[in-house]
Amino acid sequence: MAAGDLPDELAGLLPRIQRLARRRLWSGQSAPRLRGAHAELLRLVAAEPGIRVSTAAHSLCLAPNSVSTLVNHLVAEGLLRREKDPGDRRAALLYPTPVGVGKLSDWHARREALFREHLAGLDAADRAALAAALPALHRLAASLRSQGDETA
Repeated sequence: MAAGDLPDELAGLLPRIQRLARRRLWSGQSAPRLRGAHAELLRLVAAEPGIRVSTAAHSLCLAPNSVSTLVNHLVAEGLLRREKDPGDRRAALLYPTPVGVGKLSDWHARREALFREHLAGLDAADRAALAAALPALHRLAASLRSQGDETA
């Protein structure tokens, strides 16, 4: 591949891998099905119970109204609970429910098994190349995030 093709290849391939993985995970899941954006928000709330909607939006690089919509869906499905922030009654604090924690745990286990299975199908050189690329991908994500923070 020519060096000039890398940006286009990478920009197209990463979302495609994510969509394919989410589609596979979603197809075998019991109701209520946890979609990708819902799983990302639930993962964040489980890691940071009591997080504000605005902080979650910033962490996920989403608009606050988009996160509010996701929160409404997760609350309606009993996977998340929302409480008023005692320090600012206009803000909401988010907490996972026990059902949400269980659903997230299942999602993570299924996602890990999916990638483990498909990585095992690659040869050792491909697995090593993917492992070697991870630090660079993390730096790329950090660079994109910092540029986005400067323009926000």
